[in-house]
Amino acid sequence: MDQMGQYQQLAVTYATEYGTKLVSVILFWLIGRWLIGLAGRMLQGALERQKVDPTLMRYIGNFVAVTLNIILVVAILGYCGIQTTTFAALVAGVGIAIGAAWGGLLSNLAAGIFLVVLHPFKVGDFVTAAGVTGTVKEIGLFVTSINTPDNIMTMVGNSKVFSDTIQNFTTNPYRRVELKCQLAGGADHVAAMKLLTEKLAAIPNVLADPSVQVEILEFTLVGPVLAVRPFCHNDNYWQVYFDGNRAIRESLAAAGFPAPMPAQLVMVQNQ
Repeated sequence: MDQMGQYQQLAVTYATEYGTKLVSVILFWLIGRWLIGLAGRMLQGALERQKVDPTLMRYIGNFVAVTLNIILVVAILGYCGIQTTTFAALVAGVGIAIGAAWGGLLSNLAAGIFLVVLHPFKVGDFVTAAGVTGTVKEIGLFVTSINTPDNIMTMVGNSKVFSDTIQNFTTNPYRRVELKCQLAGGADHVAAMKLLTEKLAAIPNVLADPSVQVEILEFTLVGPVLAVRPFCHNDNYWQVYFDGNRAIRESLAAAGFPAPMPAQLVMVQNQ
């Protein structure tokens, strides 16, 4: 009976000790979660007052919540007497990885601020930035949204945009359209140049000043190649480009210019 009593006493002792710890852990967890929720609501309120972007606000809120929950779990494990050295090392490694990721985000954020301040382009401009050509739809905190001519929305990191070459086709009042015209070797190039100058100038949205430029660009085995260069506003670039090519083909054909054909000289020697 004495031995049984000792076992009962030991069981009561362990039950009291671990029961107290269990209740403490539950209270610790509930209070900690309540405090984390309170901190999250306070942070969200502060960000809303600063009119922070909702996407960024959710990102920051989730990051803070995860961090505080990890701290809470480590604290509970330490209270229970569980060694948290390995876990802490794992958390530190994760923290380093998150810090590296945040480094990239911060560089994009800083570049976005410079893009807004220095103003190399604005929403609605047609640009080539970081190798992407299209219309700027949004200059965000971390990325710039560009809609390409084939209607694909492309997101480019602000740091990449800012560190690369930027071409803004909208800034200047007009733009030169680059066209080429291959003539046959026997064609009258002077008459062709005069005809194309008149036809291209009559295309809608082609500017009178600067005037259309038609000059010999190079020579090939087929014949001379003409550089045909009308000028227009950037909004009308592709209309002038396609109408110009059509005018070159139709006007030369209607005027009776010979079609350019590759020529090959064959010499036959009788033995």
